[in-house]
Parts: sequence; C-alpha cells; structure tokens
Amino acid sequence: MSMASHEAVIRLQALMDQVDEPLKNTFKNVHQGYLAETLERFLKAREWNVSKAHKMLVDCLNWRVTNEIDKILSKPIIPTELYRQVRDSQLIGMSGYSREGLPVFAIGVGLSTFDKASVHYYMQSHIQINEYRDRVILPAASQKYNQPITTCVKVLDMTGLKLSALSHIKLLTIISTIDDLNYPEKTNTYYIVNAPYIFSACWKVVKPLLQERTRRKVQVLSGSGRDELLKIMDFESLPHFCKREGSGSSRHSQNISCFSLDHPFHQQLYNYIKQQSLIGKAVEPVKQGSFHVKLPELADAEGAEIAKTIESEFHKIENGNGLSESVNTLRIKDS
Repeated sequence: MSMASHEAVIRLQALMDQVDEPLKNTFKNVHQGYLAETLERFLKAREWNVSKAHKMLVDCLNWRVTNEIDKILSKPIIPTELYRQVRDSQLIGMSGYSREGLPVFAIGVGLSTFDKASVHYYMQSHIQINEYRDRVILPAASQKYNQPITTCVKVLDMTGLKLSALSHIKLLTIISTIDDLNYPEKTNTYYIVNAPYIFSACWKVVKPLLQERTRRKVQVLSGSGRDELLKIMDFESLPHFCKREGSGSSRHSQNISCFSLDHPFHQQLYNYIKQQSLIGKAVEPVKQGSFHVKLPELADAEGAEIAKTIESEFHKIENGNGLSESVNTLRIKDS
C-alpha cells in the first residue's frame, strides 16, 4: 500500500470512529477484525476518494441496520424442500480454495432459472451466502493461512445461456447492485467459462462500459477453463463443470455438483443457519416466510445501464440485426 493509500485509510478510519453505536456494532460484522483491509475495499470502490468512500460505507451500514442483515444467518429458508428448490434454480456453490487460500465460488449463470420462489427468497439466499462467506469462511481461511484473506474467486459457468435469460436481468441487476453497494471488492477475479456465442457477442459490447478496475478482474477462458484454472487451484477445488476437458460441461456432470443442497458446503451452511435460528428461538420463534430486504434503487446504478445494454444486444441477436459473425471467428479468450 502506498503512502497516499495508507493516509486515506487513516482518514477514513477517523471518520468511522465518529459514527453512532448501532452502526459501529454492525461494522464489526463487516470487518471481522480486519479493519484496514475493509476500509481499503470501500476506498478502492470509490477511486480512493475518502469522502465518497465514507458515504458509501455509512450507507452500507444503515442498509444493514434497516434490513437486519446481522440476523439473516439465523433466518432459515424453510421447509427444507423450498430451500432445495431455491438451490436447484439459483445455481451457486463453493468448490474449494485457490492455492493462495481464497475461497472458490461457482455460479451457474446459464442454467439458473430463478423460477421456484419469490425474488425475496433468492435475495435472502444470496445475502446469506455473502454473510456466511464474510463471517465464517473468510475468517477461518485467514486463521488457517495465517494472513488476512478477505476476498474470493468466482467461476461463472455460461453453459446453457439463452435469450430467455432476458427475464432474469432485473433480478441479476438487483443482486449485482446489492453486492456493488454493500460488499464491494470482495471478488479478486471473475473467471468466465463455457461461453456460448450469445455471451461472446454481448461481452464485446459490455466490456467497454465497465470500469477499468472491474475489467481487470474479468477473464474469459477458452472452453471449460480447466487448464487455466489449474494454474491457481488444485483439481479437487475445480467446480464440477470445469473438471472435464474442453467445453460442453453441464449441470449433470459425473462430478458432484457444488450447486446441490447435498454438497458439503450447502450442508454446512444450512446446518449453521439452523443452529443460529435455534439460539434465538426463545426470543423470536422461527416462522416460514422470506426475509424481506429493501431492494435498491437501480436508476443510479452502473449495473442498470449495463443490463439495458445486454437486453438490447440480446434483442439484436434475436432479430439477426448486425451480429451475424460466425461463432468460429470469435476469439473469446481475453488477452
């Protein structure tokens, strides 16, 4: 960290020392003892502007208090069958760790259907995974590797991506906006694998719209990305859809799917939430029903503009307007 960056962290910390007690309490769940690293994340998200980073962080803490995010890990999605349906339609899981100790999260972008529950259940599930990552997985990894580990790696599987994905753009934009505003700079690198023509065409348009710091994090790999990913993680940590050579992986791979409720990660997560719910049961009985989080305003979000662009490009492909390049001529590996 440069001297200027160090000074920015000190200035932001001084401002955060002045916030009210409720915000200080939830801030502890955000930084988990890694205060400087957390302040640095918010500063990076606001191009090291201390004033803007301070506003972003205070807004994040107010969001947490207003929506009781600190309690979300004691709010199970019940019954279990409903949670299984969420898992079957919102494909996300953790497959292992990189050699540097970063958790590897897999996301099945192309095969997620988001059609088994209300938007509030999907939001609840997504935020619970974020909180479990930040409060349980990352602190444990930091202890194991004896160094601060505050970010993760994400592998996005585009297998099965179709024009019908247009119907998911609003929900995905909401999720992305919540992450951008409240969990900034938590992902070290995004690896995109099994990218079909539809993604390749849209990526050429969307990439220039992204901020430079975001573009640097995205790597579009050839095929399943197996060989490239093995440079940073062991075979056992590869997501199931990357373990076969070449492209064309699917949800029904012979490998154990890290998306399934039966995967150890989801079993541990679900059991953890159940245990946390029992601790507070005497005070507040567990009820069936989604955990409602106020959805962010998308008008001012960068993600909203990108979503509109993706939608526009999908329609162009559908109408055959201006995107008639042969898939064989597209080089999807990002240099």
